[in-house]
Amino acid sequence: MRSTSMTVALAVLARVLASAADVRQVASVDSAGAVRAESAIVRPVAGSGTHYLTTAIVHSTEPSPTGMIQRSTETVDLTGDLTGRILYHPTSVFDFVNGTLTNTGHQVFSGTVLGSAPVMLHDDEFRFDVNLITGAVTGKVYLTDNIAGPKIRCELDITATGETPDGNITASYTGSCTFKNK
Repeated sequence: MRSTSMTVALAVLARVLASAADVRQVASVDSAGAVRAESAIVRPVAGSGTHYLTTAIVHSTEPSPTGMIQRSTETVDLTGDLTGRILYHPTSVFDFVNGTLTNTGHQVFSGTVLGSAPVMLHDDEFRFDVNLITGAVTGKVYLTDNIAGPKIRCELDITATGETPDGNITASYTGSCTFKNK
């Protein structure tokens, strides 16, 4: 009887763990060019952030046919499953005719992911779209270039949730992070 209840308990535990993490086989190429299989665990993540517009350093602005292009350095603090700071270097394309703003460029996250050891992740594929009339902001973030720390990659969807009294932007994020096993 004990072995049956133990088997059932282990089966339930396995289902719970499987639903919390998706284990996948991934391939990588080593320095000699050999392909090797690795396992990776994919976990859902969620949290919030504050984009500090009030401390932005504007490096340049130039006119464009419909607005202007601005290059700056800014910071974003994340809480939740990703905890840390982003150094954000956007190229902001303002289109005042159509009431839009698009941010692309480079950013580096420094912090932890789901309680991991400290990690630094780079992203040069992100895109944020802002409706200058309604203030709606949506974005995609690809923290996929590992600079330091554990081998982690995160892909996030970002939605603005409001503004702080001093003019900074608040947002929420959801997505997934992949942890590679060595």
